[in-house]
Amino acid sequence: MNGLTLALGIGAAVVLVAVLAVRVSVRLGLPSLLVYLGIGVAIGEAGLGIRFDNPQLTQALGLAALVLILTEGGLTTRWADVRPSLGIGVALSTVAVTVSVGVTATCLHFFLGLDWKLAALWGAVLASTDAAAVFSVLRGLGVSKRVVGSLEIESGINDAPSYIAVVVLSTSVTIDWVSPLLVVYELAAGAVIGLGLGWLGALALRRVALPATGLYPLATVAVCVAAFSTGQLAHASGLLATYVAGLVLGNSRLPHRGDTVSFAEGLGWLSQIGLFVLLGLFASPSRVLDAVVPGVVAAAVLLLLARPLSVFLAAQPFRVPWREQVFLSWAGLRGAVPIVLAMIPLSEGLPGARQLVDAVFVLVIVLTLVQGSTLPLFARILGLSKGAQSTQVEVDAAPLDELGAELLTVKIPKGSRIHGIYLTELRLPPGATVSLVTRDGEAFTPEATTRLQTNDQILVVTTQKARSATERRIRAVDRAGRYARWRGEHGD
Repeated sequence: MNGLTLALGIGAAVVLVAVLAVRVSVRLGLPSLLVYLGIGVAIGEAGLGIRFDNPQLTQALGLAALVLILTEGGLTTRWADVRPSLGIGVALSTVAVTVSVGVTATCLHFFLGLDWKLAALWGAVLASTDAAAVFSVLRGLGVSKRVVGSLEIESGINDAPSYIAVVVLSTSVTIDWVSPLLVVYELAAGAVIGLGLGWLGALALRRVALPATGLYPLATVAVCVAAFSTGQLAHASGLLATYVAGLVLGNSRLPHRGDTVSFAEGLGWLSQIGLFVLLGLFASPSRVLDAVVPGVVAAAVLLLLARPLSVFLAAQPFRVPWREQVFLSWAGLRGAVPIVLAMIPLSEGLPGARQLVDAVFVLVIVLTLVQGSTLPLFARILGLSKGAQSTQVEVDAAPLDELGAELLTVKIPKGSRIHGIYLTELRLPPGATVSLVTRDGEAFTPEATTRLQTNDQILVVTTQKARSATERRIRAVDRAGRYARWRGEHGD
């Protein structure tokens, strides 16, 4: 019992320090993951003396954290924003991964003297971009939705092929002409499983009245985790199934969607903190010093050669402007994913795996400092930064089961075209009405002549039958204003 008490106390202290560190790192302009790594090193064998050297447990915890990170990424990704970028995103997560593995393996074979299989393993571990870093960093840069959407799709999908490649290269599985077909099956089956469970989960959550609001976020995350387990049991890509299920659920009209997204974001942050603290615990200063040269060489190869070439080849069919290609190359952020993948060969006892883990530690630090701190500058230099962009209106729903109705909560964000229109110009469908408006902390019952303003929060009561049409109309006016219907905007 004393051991459990101490472990819980240390865990709580680490989380609290890490949460406070987010604010400090933002003020200093440093990526927060470096702070998490520092916390791990500080409480590890070189600091407080806590020794942690269990690669199997680290791999299991890391994979679980990655599932939650992908769940959060899927739930918070707007399909309308990433749909135009689907083609380039898929190309980056498949073609670019393949090219990156090949280029990185070839360079490291000659530069570091690694044998071909180990060099390919390094390439596979380092090929995947980091979903957590992409979702947290890029959405605040003001870059075009096409660029951000491409990177979001890439980071959500490319974990799957990288994971498959690392598993194959870490085991004694024979690689032959059938292997590419198995990879295609695993990815396709994972996508289908994610689509199916996501659709079924959304359908069930809309129809089942749960007794407490907090159960909806739990059930939503559980569906995504179930998608991972189902995918793995079906010998498909559980990681891809997780992300697709989250994407489907996040873009469905779920009850209490705002609470669900907040809960998923909290789990995502906790997963990131845990992953990087684990890596810091796992790191040994004496070993890391020996891995500085290989880590820096691998980082340079990845950043200056493998990533740019892979982006260039993947982007050719889509006529991506050269400025966007340069930004896509520089924005290939690494972080949690290489940590998890590097633990797989170490758990299998593969020769040279320990050096790979230590090199990943160095590489993550180097690339985070170089890329993370310069992304805003790159966006401005390339003319891609548009400053602060308006956010899409959020519509949260709470079911009123006994009345056969829905209560929609809408907050009007900055830049929304709802600002300035009269209440009657919303033209909500029959069965829906605005019952209350909250402005500057005061609530009042609106009239037909009430003009809506930025930061207003409005309550809309609608019948269940009219709920979908009501939400579509609100989104249409948010994007196109009072004349949305005449401009062809339907809020889909």
